[in-house]
Amino acid sequence: MFTGLVQKVGRLVAVKPRSDGKRICIRHDPWTEPLERGESVAVQGACLTVAVCSAGEFECDVLRETLDRTTLSRHSVGAEVNLERALRASDRLGGHFVTGHVDGVGRVTDLKLRGADWILEVESGPDMLSQLVQKGSITIDGVSLTIAGMTPRAFSVHLIPHTWENTSLHNLREGGHVNLETDILGKYVMRYVQGSARGGVTLEALTSAGFH
Repeated sequence: MFTGLVQKVGRLVAVKPRSDGKRICIRHDPWTEPLERGESVAVQGACLTVAVCSAGEFECDVLRETLDRTTLSRHSVGAEVNLERALRASDRLGGHFVTGHVDGVGRVTDLKLRGADWILEVESGPDMLSQLVQKGSITIDGVSLTIAGMTPRAFSVHLIPHTWENTSLHNLREGGHVNLETDILGKYVMRYVQGSARGGVTLEALTSAGFH
């Protein structure tokens, strides 16, 4: 589990083909508490397992399914990537609950500066958009953001200067692609509502579900 608050921006320094995917090597400024083999790290929002690590870099195996469902297959050596270590139970939750399981890939359709903030618009499919709500949470390349606007085909977020300068999002351009993960709490609500659709959402159904 993660929060969508990027801790470091690393750099992809090697990509090695494997029979079932790829092994990637990422270099970064060392953490105060070193990485350990077997722990989880979100890379551009995708949860990966550390296979090999040293003070300033680590390697992960990326399975074919992950390559097919994320933008990791599009990144070449030298690309910057957002990094976040897994959340501890005692940590502050400054963003929102993020699983690191990317739901799909969106396309950047607009990127413009307004005042000190950047406005990012991302086009996505109807299945993804149906899980979004105005002022709700969305994870873009591992960054927890708030949805500022929605259209039938896209949504937009605001990037404050700190987020722009301290994540890989400053490398985005129109036409580029990003990893997207919708809010897990919204998924459960949507699933419940769909399951209740036959009988409708009634006062009795809400009460039985714990809403008083």
